[in-house]
Amino acid sequence: MSYFNHQHPIRPEATDKQAPVMLVTGSAKRIGSAIIQAAHAQGYRVIIHCYKSKQQADSLAATLNENRTNSAAVIVADLALVYDSNLLDQFTQTVIQTFGQLDVLVHNASRFYPTPVGSIDYNVWDELFLTNAKAPLLLSQALLPYLQAQHGCIISLLDIHAHDKPFSGYTVYNMAKAAHRMMVQSLALDMAPHVRVNGVAPGVNILPDADSDQALDKQRQQSIISSIPMQRIGMPDDIAHSVLYLAQANYVTGQIITVDGGRSLTLAGSDI
Repeated sequence: MSYFNHQHPIRPEATDKQAPVMLVTGSAKRIGSAIIQAAHAQGYRVIIHCYKSKQQADSLAATLNENRTNSAAVIVADLALVYDSNLLDQFTQTVIQTFGQLDVLVHNASRFYPTPVGSIDYNVWDELFLTNAKAPLLLSQALLPYLQAQHGCIISLLDIHAHDKPFSGYTVYNMAKAAHRMMVQSLALDMAPHVRVNGVAPGVNILPDADSDQALDKQRQQSIISSIPMQRIGMPDDIAHSVLYLAQANYVTGQIITVDGGRSLTLAGSDI
């Protein structure tokens, strides 16, 4: 199996080579894309990682490069490459060779689906833990020397359900996100003082795609909105703004910012 391929970008122009570099996993669309676009607008060079969304990733990179030449690149990779040390090393070198450095690593890629008790097996366990816990840890470890060189940071996208308020019917996802949350706090200690590690915990900041198996009907959507003190669904940009804050907050580490419109104050934990 080929875990990743990469189209090497033309080397950045001299005027842009000092700009910081951000890699966002799973960033071809939705929240990941919003983070990429917000970072690019703030002057970052960006690396868009995807696996099954290459067309969207290429389109996003093309748009950004039209705005600022050679400022965006795409890496296509199955994060299962973390199981193979040689492939992980190759991926790491590809990331660094793209723009010559790495300043911010954002763990956004995530699988999300229910695992009712009675149907849980090793395959769903491994798939949900891969993107939500294993890959974030092993990618962080592999890229640590380069982040240290830049006094950079790691930012993880978590979930308001990763702490004390689990989704009913999503046991494996809940456990994986809880592990990821503890990773943030553990690495904040282990990677200090040169690398900061923080997290952002969204609530309902984007609804499932209408054509997905997680799609919600209008009545369910209204029920969710009614449960949010801010009385509206959040936007991907709300998450992106928090990520950019943490990328620049030089004295903040080991923290998790909740961005949920106040929903975690009222949530019992059983609903999406």
